[in-house]
Amino acid sequence: MSELSEEAKARLADVVALQPTKNGELQERWGMDSGSEVHQFLESELKPYYYRDENSLIRATEEAAGLVDVEPGVESDADADGPRVVRVPELQRAIVEVLAAHDEDSESVVSVLHKLRDEGFDPDVDDVRSGLRSLANKGVVTTVRRTVPTFKLAVAREDIEVELLEPSSA
Repeated sequence: MSELSEEAKARLADVVALQPTKNGELQERWGMDSGSEVHQFLESELKPYYYRDENSLIRATEEAAGLVDVEPGVESDADADGPRVVRVPELQRAIVEVLAAHDEDSESVVSVLHKLRDEGFDPDVDDVRSGLRSLANKGVVTTVRRTVPTFKLAVAREDIEVELLEPSSA
C-alpha cells in the first residue's frame, strides 16, 4: 500500500471523525465543488480505508482509524441505548443544545432554525436540515414523520457527550 500524502491523511482523519457521513458533508469540510469530486478523491486516494454501509453512508475501516490519531465520530457505550460521545461541527453541536428532548414533542426544521437564531446562530434552513439528518445518521436524533418530518433527540441530553470537531486542516 502506498504512503498517504499529508492532504490524504488529513482527509482520512475527517472521514474517521465524521463517520458515518455523506459526500455533501465531506464536500463542505474539504471545500470541494461537488459530491462527485469527493467521490473521486475517496476512490483515488482513500479507497482501502473507507467503505459505504448498508445506508450508503461513508465509514472508515478499522485500519484507517489506526493510521490517524483521531477519535471516531461516534463512540458507543455498551450500557447505553444510543451513542455516548459524538464529535460534530459547531452547527450540529448547537442543534443538539436546542433540539426538543427525547421525551418532548418533536419539532420541525423551521422551529429548530428559529431556536438557533435565538441563540445567536444564523444558519440557512438547508444547513439545519442537513445537520439534523447527519445527527439522525449518528443515532443522536430521531425523525418523526408527520405532515413534514420533525425531529427530537433520540436519547436523554445528559446521556450524550457532544464534542466540537476541530476545523479541517485540509
